[in-house]
Amino acid sequence: MSAATGVVSGIRISHDRASLDDVEAACHADAETVLGRLADVPGVREAFALQTCNRFETYVVTDGAATGRAVLADFAPDVGGHSVVEMGHEESLRHLLRVAAGLESLVLGEDQILGQVRDAYESAREVGALGPMLDDAVTKAIHVGERARTETAINDGAVSVGSAAVNLLDERTALTEATALVVGAGEMGTIAAHALADADVETLYVANRSLDSATELTETVAHDEALAVGLDGLSSALDAADVVVTATGSEGHVLDAEDLRDAGESVVVDIAQPRDVSPAADAVDGVTLHGMAALESVTDATERRRRAAAESVEAMIDREFEHLLESYKRKRADEVISAMYESAERVKERELSEAFSKLDARGDLSEDQREVVAAMADALVSQLLAPPTESLRDAAADDDWGTINTALQLFDPDFGERGDSADEGSARPPEFVREQFGGEIPDEMADQMPDDVQAMIADDD
Repeated sequence: MSAATGVVSGIRISHDRASLDDVEAACHADAETVLGRLADVPGVREAFALQTCNRFETYVVTDGAATGRAVLADFAPDVGGHSVVEMGHEESLRHLLRVAAGLESLVLGEDQILGQVRDAYESAREVGALGPMLDDAVTKAIHVGERARTETAINDGAVSVGSAAVNLLDERTALTEATALVVGAGEMGTIAAHALADADVETLYVANRSLDSATELTETVAHDEALAVGLDGLSSALDAADVVVTATGSEGHVLDAEDLRDAGESVVVDIAQPRDVSPAADAVDGVTLHGMAALESVTDATERRRRAAAESVEAMIDREFEHLLESYKRKRADEVISAMYESAERVKERELSEAFSKLDARGDLSEDQREVVAAMADALVSQLLAPPTESLRDAAADDDWGTINTALQLFDPDFGERGDSADEGSARPPEFVREQFGGEIPDEMADQMPDDVQAMIADDD
């Protein structure tokens, strides 16, 4: 695949305009499933997918924008159309930078998203879904995310969704006198457990399908009364708990209304995606259930403090976005230029070999004479290719991809080596030229070809 060709297209379903039900409907069991589906679609060169608790995004590289839109059009059929945002080439690239920098997060500037982008990048690399365009784009996004957090105050006092859940609980009840339960010992559950321990809850339970994982988490939190239970012990922990944070990776509900029927006065915050707690549990007497939407009010104050820093990050993204576009242009131009010089070098070496053979037949050439002839050939190649080299770089800078793509077709790395009907000195076998234009060579293109190639095409006809 070409190092710098193709168009990026993307779709996103995220918290800014989609409900959690829509995000849940769009998400798959894992990113590999998404990438596998995309890789099976004809015309998809590269793919990248990002799934978090409040967003689903996927990107593809295709030959044209229309193809990319068609590939993604039915990718989330169970999601309302108003919730799906389609993104073109530049919008997709800029959005990736914004996501990694934390500007698109529910909690402005939160750190967790950067790790999630890294994990998604590694997943895509492992399954071979990334190519040169998306690899550069996601790498640039990670770089921007790192710079934003080290060079600005975008994450000062940053809270993840897990710690935001604990902040919400702290507003609703006195945590220092509470018995707390965290369901799930993954990344989000770990953050919530540490935040609850820091809030000095009286007792902290951690429930998890794997008791070993729950035990490991209770041993890492700074709390003397941290107890691990398996899911078989969840009922007794629920009865004892005043506050609950659920954050498992389960595909279905872990808790329903009946599980909480005997829990008494309880405040439950469900930060899992898909949801851990059935919405029906909110109707149980004494139970107050909060979902992801409730965290927005908790994070408002933090968000206001980070707005000034966000302006600096926006300016950083503007610069890095332009650098990314320029790098694509340079790579595409350099690819053509490299092919052009490689092709010319092959012709030069072939002609030199033939010339030396003829000269040697008339008498020995000294090494100095050989060097003079070779130097002259090098000079001719350099002088002849200098103007098209400059023109190609100008075309890339001006987004003149028509010129770039035409040059790609004319200066292929296999220049002069395809087919078996071309003479030794011919610039292009006609069958290969035809191949590049679907069997028919445009008149305006043929008129610009060297005389010998035009003659070959005429003979072939």
